[in-house]
Amino acid sequence: MPKNDTHPKEGEFIDNVKDSLDDAEKLLREAADATGEKASELRERAIKSLRRTREALYDAQDALLDKGRRAARVTDDYVHDNPWQAIGVAGLTGLLLGMLISRR
Repeated sequence: MPKNDTHPKEGEFIDNVKDSLDDAEKLLREAADATGEKASELRERAIKSLRRTREALYDAQDALLDKGRRAARVTDDYVHDNPWQAIGVAGLTGLLLGMLISRR
């Protein structure tokens, strides 16, 4: 999946979560002012909205964990296939960080 395709999906996901939470908050406020069966119905709708939001967050968490595992696997494969390049990159990174730290 190209990197550019993820940003609109992330923004859309965040907007959906915000909308769902706003809806649940609105329903709970209405339920606080309502009585009887209408209050029960509004609370139930708010609970359903929160459940959908929670499920969407769990799905996003699973997707992020999967991406992280794949990135770790690719990195591990690269290091095993190119050990000297990996050592060189790590050494250069350490050298640059050391220079930056010593400047302060």
